[in-house]
Amino acid sequence: MDRPRILIVEDDEKLCRLLGDYLGPLGYEVEAIHDGPAGLARALDQRYDALILDLMLPGMSGLEVLRELRRASQVPVLVLTALGDEVDRIAGLEIGADDYLPKTFSTRELLARLRAVLRRSAVRAAQPDAEQPAPVSVGPLWMDPAARTATLDQAPLVLTRVEYDMLLSLARAPGRVRTREQLLLDAADRDLEAFDRSIDVHISALRRKLGDDSRAPRFIETVRGVGYRMRKPGEGTWS
Repeated sequence: MDRPRILIVEDDEKLCRLLGDYLGPLGYEVEAIHDGPAGLARALDQRYDALILDLMLPGMSGLEVLRELRRASQVPVLVLTALGDEVDRIAGLEIGADDYLPKTFSTRELLARLRAVLRRSAVRAAQPDAEQPAPVSVGPLWMDPAARTATLDQAPLVLTRVEYDMLLSLARAPGRVRTREQLLLDAADRDLEAFDRSIDVHISALRRKLGDDSRAPRFIETVRGVGYRMRKPGEGTWS
C-alpha cells in the first residue's frame, strides 16, 4: 500500500521537522514548504493525499492559498490557526478547509484529525458511480447529493464539503434531532469528541448562508444539550 503523501505549508521550520519526525514513522510521506506561493505551486503540481496549511504565511496568506487551490483541487486541507483566531478559522472553513487545528494542538489530536479527513476522502472516492442518491428538499431548500449541489429559492448555495454533508444530514431527517455525534459521523467521520467547537462554527456558517436567525430559525434549530434539527415546512417561521 502506498504511503499517504502529506504536504505541510508552514513557515515554522522547527514545527515542520517535528511533524515530519512524528508522522514519518507512522507511515506518512511528509514534505514541507515554507511560504505561500511555493506551497500553492507544489500543491497544484504534485499529487498529495492531504495538506496541512498554516494561515499565516510569507508571500501569500493561507486563506489566499486555499482559495486558489480550491479552484483546481479538492484535496483535503487541515488548516492551522492561532488560538482564538475565530474570524480566520471561519473564513477558512467557508472557503473549503476540511478541518482546523489551533496552534496549541497535540500531535495525537493532529493525527486523529488527519486520519479522519483522509478516511472521508477515501470513502467518497470509493463510492460507485452507479450509486445516485435521491435529491432532498425541505421547503425552498433543494439538494442533489449526486451532483453535490444545493439551491435556496432556486439560487445556488456555495457550501464547503463539510457544510454540505452536515446540511444534507439535517435535511434528510426534517423534524428529527441529529445529535452532535451523528453530525460528526455524517459530516466528517471523525474520531473526536462531539463537543468539538468546529460543529458550532459550521452551523453558524450554514445559518449565514441560509439567511437563518438562530433566535427564530427558519431552517436549523438548536436543541440544547443534544444537537440540531431541521425544522419542517409549516413549523413556526415557515408559515
